[in-house]
Amino acid sequence: QVQLVESGGGLVQPGGSLRLSCLGSGFTFKNYAMTWHRQATGKERELVASITPTSGTIHYADSVKGRFTISRDNAKNMVYLQMSSLKPEDSAVYYCKAVNFLSPRNSYWGQGTQVTVSS
Repeated sequence: QVQLVESGGGLVQPGGSLRLSCLGSGFTFKNYAMTWHRQATGKERELVASITPTSGTIHYADSVKGRFTISRDNAKNMVYLQMSSLKPEDSAVYYCKAVNFLSPRNSYWGQGTQVTVSS
């Protein structure tokens, strides 16, 4: 069955770095755009970053530009989110999502990984 499994979350001090990973299985990974979203307590889920199937187009939310980097390895069915200069307001559950590039209604979510930025 389709699975997206995130990992790499945890507790980090302000100014620190974390690398999130998301492993996809059960679908043709290279045909899907991949996105990272986050949801803080009491807030709506928001898009953080996106990357097209061949990494040709990448977008970031304004709040993370210059600090976060999304990348993917289609050979390993992996997508990554390198986060640096972390701020307390980056604390949230981070989710990866796979979106079929030709049929965007066909999408899958991971279960999420908690990121907490605190001293």
